Amino acid sequence: MEKFHEQLHGLGKRIEQLKDSISTEEATKTAIIMPFFQMLGYDVFNPLEFSPEFIADVGIKKGEKVDYAILNEGKPVILIECKSINAPLTKHDSQLFRYFGTTTAKFSILTNGIEYKFFTDLVEPNKMDTSPFFTFNILDLKEPHLQEIAKFRKDAFDVDNITSTASELKYLNALKTYLNTQFNLPSDPFVKFLVNEIYDGVKTKSTLEKFTPIIQKGLKQIINEMVSQKLNAALKSTGDKIEEQFVTEVAITTADGKETIVTTNEELEAYSVVRVALKEFVDPERIYYRDNKSYFNILLDDNIRKWLMRIYFEKNRNYIVLNDGTGDAAKTIIEFNRPIDLFDHKESFNKVLTTFL
Repeated sequence: MEKFHEQLHGLGKRIEQLKDSISTEEATKTAIIMPFFQMLGYDVFNPLEFSPEFIADVGIKKGEKVDYAILNEGKPVILIECKSINAPLTKHDSQLFRYFGTTTAKFSILTNGIEYKFFTDLVEPNKMDTSPFFTFNILDLKEPHLQEIAKFRKDAFDVDNITSTASELKYLNALKTYLNTQFNLPSDPFVKFLVNEIYDGVKTKSTLEKFTPIIQKGLKQIINEMVSQKLNAALKSTGDKIEEQFVTEVAITTADGKETIVTTNEELEAYSVVRVALKEFVDPERIYYRDNKSYFNILLDDNIRKWLMRIYFEKNRNYIVLNDGTGDAAKTIIEFNRPIDLFDHKESFNKVLTTFL
């Protein structure tokens, strides 16, 4: 499974390099969509398994074709509608919707090679849902995405297994999207609902306006407190292990024997924060550190050629240097106050990480 995840990340890197040179639907299919399904284990050059231009007659319209159909014993199980890499997918759902109702396929996929939308018939049997149960962007893969994509591998594909979890996945993702929106910018109905729970007075428009920033602040504090608790727990559970790693692997002494590198509590805390921040992208056990006299190095797989960032704790300034440029002047520098502040930059960390996966 780890090899499969590496292959997906590798395909994402390849697409990042190619996307600006691809302009047509056919080029999108050949360069990035077919390799994706090939990676899932399908023989994309075998029309008995991966059928191009599959005929899906729609009502009185005969000869309607879907771009690809994945077949099992001659019957379609997955329909695939492709668009050009630059085409948004929001306007094309109706076309795939028509195809779905005329075949035995249980799943359909709409993609432009970067974004993939997976549909089934959760609301009404044999009628494709208007909203997907699973969506991912291959340039921004998260650990949960990898787990769901793996279910569509040829050697693991199980209609009943995917269907049984599709409903939970669909509504879980919808809930996460909704809450994420509300945490950043609470809507009037959401504010009104919460105010009804905490305020006994008359809920006038001015009252709701007064409570909106309070609710927004409270939600962010809750998230920060939860993150802090998890980080503190991580520090307590891994502190001894971290110090042992330092003593046995990293501690060094200068040539004259008088000066030894000392790893501070702040550096260890920063290391734990980074591990937690990258947990959804990579196994934390692959994140290591090496302390140096002038900076604290965090790297992947204990390989100095895969250093992710260097952390500096100076008298009047704390900052990190990300390994995201070809020269020192091109690398990103991020200043911070406390180690826990590093968690706010996990997306930037992941961009560096993906270059080494």
